[in-house]
Amino acid sequence: MNKKSIAIRYFTKTDNTKKLADDIAEVSGCKAQTIDIPVEGKVDILFLGASVYWGGIDPQVKAFIRTLDAKKIGKVAVFSTSALAERAYPEMRKLLLAQGITVDEENFYCRGQFKMIHRNKPDSSDLRAAREYAKIICNDK
Repeated sequence: MNKKSIAIRYFTKTDNTKKLADDIAEVSGCKAQTIDIPVEGKVDILFLGASVYWGGIDPQVKAFIRTLDAKKIGKVAVFSTSALAERAYPEMRKLLLAQGITVDEENFYCRGQFKMIHRNKPDSSDLRAAREYAKIICNDK
């Protein structure tokens, strides 16, 4: 079986999404990088992580999505955290589809700590679940 090329990009203000990205990187065997680093070359899977801030994803994430070339991305697997609003997935999916990029139907979400809300989240069980999600995405044929 051919080894899939994988990239991980994420945006975080509180390091919650970075924690997930680092665990996904551990499973996928590639380095998690912020969205400040462009995706170079073709990738079979792009794990893209973000959070919901004040009702939507950050404008920097939207700008990053606009830089993606559908001819170079096999599919995007979304992961996200937030303290209140449930998921970044619907907004990210809509933007990615508008770019002509395939978005995996499976996505990963967990609560993230914000000030005194959801203290110590993501926790070890969330990180375990993120690793399991990555295994499923990476092994999907």
